[in-house]
Amino acid sequence: MGLDNVAVQWPATGRFYDPVAPAEFVDFADLAEQPSTAAPTAALAGHIARTGTVRATAYTEVVDLLLGLKGVLYATEAAEEDEDPVIDPDGCAWIAGGLEKFVAGHAPHGDTVTFDSVAAVLRAALTDSRLPEQQLRWLEQRLEALREETDGDPQWSFPLSEFGVLAQFYRRCADRGFAVYAES
Repeated sequence: MGLDNVAVQWPATGRFYDPVAPAEFVDFADLAEQPSTAAPTAALAGHIARTGTVRATAYTEVVDLLLGLKGVLYATEAAEEDEDPVIDPDGCAWIAGGLEKFVAGHAPHGDTVTFDSVAAVLRAALTDSRLPEQQLRWLEQRLEALREETDGDPQWSFPLSEFGVLAQFYRRCADRGFAVYAES
């Protein structure tokens, strides 16, 4: 079983979150049906259009690295008194913004997202940041930890357009005031 990020109504109704109707994401089917869309991207967009859900398991390591936190898509950064694993609309906007910046920054590196291309995009972004030496040290430590976990470079290979669809999902949730429930 994996991790699903399910669009839900915000705030909860009583003790429960009501799922968002898939009709809110029906336009994602248009992308899925375009012949030029990479097969994994089409599969993701089609699934979102049918269910209002992202099967997030495959993206967790990459998103955690991109956003600098662990368990982002698992909603584990919530306060302990928040027992529900939910990403609120502001959190969805933050995730969408990070993914949008990544997609834009990755464009010069081609259409395939790999461990090496992610590292290159992050190094370039951090070089121009505040305290670049400190942040670059953190990045190198995190990259090394990922290498140790997988006995070499993680074998990531995603179409860049897949991250564009992920960004659109979280942006849609943010713009329409939906939350995302992390269901595992």
